[in-house]
Parts: sequence; structure tokens; C-alpha cells
Amino acid sequence: MTTKALTAAEAAARARTHLRGHAPLGVAYSGGVDSATVLALAVAELGRDNVIALLGVSPSLATDERARAHETARTIGARVVEVPTREGENPQYRANGIDRCFHCKDELFTRISEDVTADLGLVAVAYGENADDARRPDRPGSRAASNHKVLKPLSHAGMTKALVRQVARGYGVPVADKPAAPCLASRIPHFEEVTPEKLRQVDTVEGGLRRLGFSDCRVRHHGDIARIELPVEEISRAASFHDEIWALGTGAGFTFVALDLRGIQSGAFTLPLIEVNGVPA
Repeated sequence: MTTKALTAAEAAARARTHLRGHAPLGVAYSGGVDSATVLALAVAELGRDNVIALLGVSPSLATDERARAHETARTIGARVVEVPTREGENPQYRANGIDRCFHCKDELFTRISEDVTADLGLVAVAYGENADDARRPDRPGSRAASNHKVLKPLSHAGMTKALVRQVARGYGVPVADKPAAPCLASRIPHFEEVTPEKLRQVDTVEGGLRRLGFSDCRVRHHGDIARIELPVEEISRAASFHDEIWALGTGAGFTFVALDLRGIQSGAFTLPLIEVNGVPA
């Protein structure tokens, strides 16, 4: 028997049910489509005065992403409270194992619970895990959310990434079609130390690439080498900006600047190290 696929309206209604009765609510917010959709659903369900966007701020947050997150929240009609996080002080985070995301999310949720929840009178916190994320093996941050009893309205509603984008469009979320933007630490190969200087280098070059008009990018940090990933359909444009891209990379402290012809690869450093059902991912 085939299960009927959820419509966007049904998925949104289910997610809102998981938020009902949790006011005032904090939303662990990055400005990406998932957390922005949770924020929009929460505002619609609970009212803007009962919802606060909690933006974790550290060197791993790209400068452009921070600014855009504030703009998106303003459009949704939600107040933003920045939450400084100190994951960089944790040796386990800096060691950059495949559980790095766990330590990052654990720090965020710890700071929220210890420094923010009581001050703002929050009764619960939600975050933007979707149903596709819940099935992926490279999302240890989900375990941190469970440990801190953080609500997961999208995944509990069975909302896939495609459905999240549909719901976001329906609720007027301005980043409905925004590409995924993992934190800057994801650009550093596992087991190579995460440092503020490496994060600064990546942020500088990626910000410059966006200002050159590229819709998305990843700058993988390989010591002296910046390996640039662009959408496949935009790779040919890079030749027109040869001098500018070279100047961006060397100006940020890299000796070599390379363009990866495979294009953007989600989970490029993590998935090869994870075994799913005994088979390398």
C-alpha cells in the first residue's frame, strides 16, 4: 500500500502542532531555510511577541551569513538575540573529528539553556532539523539537540528539505531557495585543527567570491592551498575572474588557489569517513 505524500499545507500544520503551547519559544536560528522556516511557523502559530530567534555567533559563522540572518528575521517579523558561543575553547571541537558538529551544537544549546532561557523566560527551544537530516549519518548535532530536549518540529512532521522549501515559499520566507550554508569549520578536513585564523581565511575568500556574483561556493582549506568549489554551471565563469580570485586567495594568506572541477560537494569531508550499515558512505 502506497503512503500518500504530505502536501506543504499538511506538513506546515503538523509542524505547527509540535510548537503549540510552547510560548515563549526560542528558535535556534542560523538564517538558513530550515531554521527560518521554523521561525516563520512559530511566529504564525504563537505570535511574534512569543518567539525569539537565537543566533549563535562565533568565528565559525560567516560574516555575510550573520548579516543576512538578521535581514531574514526582520522580514519574518521576529526579534533576534545573538548568543555568543565558545566552541573554539573546546579541545574536542578544535580536534575536528567527525563529531565536531555535536560539540558545536552542544555548546550552542548549553549557552542557550544556561545563559538565555531564564533571562528571556523561554519555556522551550526549537531548531531546524528536517526529515532528510534525521536520516543522514553525518548529523551528530541532532544528538546534542535530543540531549538538551530541543524541539524538532520539521523532522517530527515528516518535512523533507523539498517540503521545507515549499512551506517557506508559502510563508513568504525570503531564503526559501537559499543554498545550504554549513558553518565555516566544515571547510577544514577532519582531524586538522580548527583555528580562528583558518576560519577567517575561508570567510574572506568565500565573501569575496559572493561579491563577484557566484551564487554559492565552498573554500576547502588545505594548508597553503585554497580549493574552491562552485556550482558546476558557474565554473566556466571563474576564468573571467582569474586575477580577482587569485588575489582573494593570496590576500587571505593562501599560497595556491585551485578550482575543483567537480563543483560543490555536500559533506565532502565527513561522508567518506562514515560507515552506513557497514558500507562506507
